[in-house]
Amino acid sequence: MKIVPLCSSSAANSTFVGSHNSGVLIDAGCSYKALRNHLSENGIELSAVKAVLITHEHCDHVKGLFQLTKHNDIPVFSSRGTCDALLENKLVYNPDMLFGIHQINQIGLDCEIKEFNTPHDSAQSVGFTITCNSGTRFAYMTDLGEITQEVEQATLGCGEVLIESNYDSDLLWSNNNYPYQTKQRIDSRRGHLSNTDSADYIMKLIQNGATKITLGHLSPQNNTPQIAYSNTVNRLSAAGIHINKDYTLKIART
Repeated sequence: MKIVPLCSSSAANSTFVGSHNSGVLIDAGCSYKALRNHLSENGIELSAVKAVLITHEHCDHVKGLFQLTKHNDIPVFSSRGTCDALLENKLVYNPDMLFGIHQINQIGLDCEIKEFNTPHDSAQSVGFTITCNSGTRFAYMTDLGEITQEVEQATLGCGEVLIESNYDSDLLWSNNNYPYQTKQRIDSRRGHLSNTDSADYIMKLIQNGATKITLGHLSPQNNTPQIAYSNTVNRLSAAGIHINKDYTLKIART
């Protein structure tokens, strides 16, 4: 299974999961042109995208969706709440190509895809687990204000994980460009995971078999790749979990 974050930040999110010939796109948050370019840069033809999975309806996850579905006959899958939001906001070109996530395993992919609810201020935000025929399991989780029991049950035991490490708390609360209400939203249980929150759950993921970790959905205003990376490595090291021995760590392309 090939995991290719095409873009991942508070501005745009999209990740390809599959092989060079067949796979799915999780979110379409960059422009249609950028999506095509990022796929091509990684040696993936757009024709390899057999389905699009949408975590939720916020712009940084659906910006390119309308044009993508206008120019390509690709089915779109998501939770019922997100499907309703996509329809209401006319974010899919052909409504007949929009389906509930429970229907995705009917289109003949060589993997099993499941959704799990994530606590976020949207219609019905979800994350995904993808299990390929070889048994490899991948978890994708961004846009969640906390790790719930449902998130744990879905993701513990996955060998490879993309998890958000959205903000550094000190940078967020010292950011004079953000209103207090926005800071509260980000830091709430329906907002985002901080670097520390993310690192603490990564520790648990590794203790349950995860070996490949990617940090995603970093905020350009309230985080840096260096801060997120160092925070994770240092917190895990203090617990006796060592990088390049017990796990590998990457920062997703922004």
